[in-house]
Amino acid sequence: MRRGSIIQIAAIAIIAAAIGTAVALLIPWLPTAAGKEADRIDFVYWFTTVIAIAVFAVVIAVLIYSIWKFRAPSPDDWEDGPPIHGHTKLEIVWTAIPAVLVTAISIVSAVVLAQNGQAGPDPLLVKVHAQQFAWEFTYPNGKKYGFMTVPAGRSVKLELNSTDVIHSFWVPQLSQKQDAVPGITTSIIVTPTKVGTYPIICTELCGLGHSLMRSHIDVVTPAHYTAWVKQGGSSTTSPGLAVFQSNGCGSCHTFTPAGSTGKIGPDLDDLKAEAARAKVPLTAFVHQSIVDPAAYLEPGYSDAMPHIFGEQLSAAQLDQLVHYLVSGAK
Repeated sequence: MRRGSIIQIAAIAIIAAAIGTAVALLIPWLPTAAGKEADRIDFVYWFTTVIAIAVFAVVIAVLIYSIWKFRAPSPDDWEDGPPIHGHTKLEIVWTAIPAVLVTAISIVSAVVLAQNGQAGPDPLLVKVHAQQFAWEFTYPNGKKYGFMTVPAGRSVKLELNSTDVIHSFWVPQLSQKQDAVPGITTSIIVTPTKVGTYPIICTELCGLGHSLMRSHIDVVTPAHYTAWVKQGGSSTTSPGLAVFQSNGCGSCHTFTPAGSTGKIGPDLDDLKAEAARAKVPLTAFVHQSIVDPAAYLEPGYSDAMPHIFGEQLSAAQLDQLVHYLVSGAK
């Protein structure tokens, strides 16, 4: 190949690489990493992305150059082009380079996988129980919660199991994901590094209420966590808000006090007006709407809310949720 052709292909490759790099960097493909494991997983992602952009640039450059350089001289030219025989050295190169790149990705991935499975000398053990359609978290002191509170900088070992079907635990900002399977115990390690509140999501289709299977994890400072434990592990939020969040109410409903903006179900900010239209006292209306959603349907909405919360919530949780919704209603 002539030197000029190589320069032309290289120029096209640089342009293609620049476009690919811009797309990779300017679009926020990944959530902000908030854990050690997430940082490692992000590294694997970007390591692979760099290789993919390089391969993309070379392939596009050769393709564009070939279309331009070897195009038919006129629309009426139907003759076959000159025969071209294989180039042994070139074939060895384009076989060896992908082999090296795939091996590099495999090695990096294996190292990260091994590192992300190490809990360290003093992990916090939290047992995660999944069932349709809620999460339950049991701490070393035996107390159970519908949300998690963990200290930043300390590894947390989660042991997962399920009552009914396969669920899957995932916190986008922590990246690690693991299935909760009936009959066996699986585990996963997360080491949060940034203080904040992050969503816990079920990523395995588990039934009608799958989209509602939500909770949250509060990552706090070590001092805050120590105080939380000494206080008996009381929620950093109100009990009613904890029930609201752990059962995914905000996924479907707007409720200003909880900061939720769901549009699937009626606006909970308007509960007083809705209770008036149903001709039921507010507290009784809210209670009824949770345990028997079909008793009154707000105009324009179908009976889409799962009929599970009357059995899924304990009497105390139900009272906490009702009180929280009533007190926050406009």
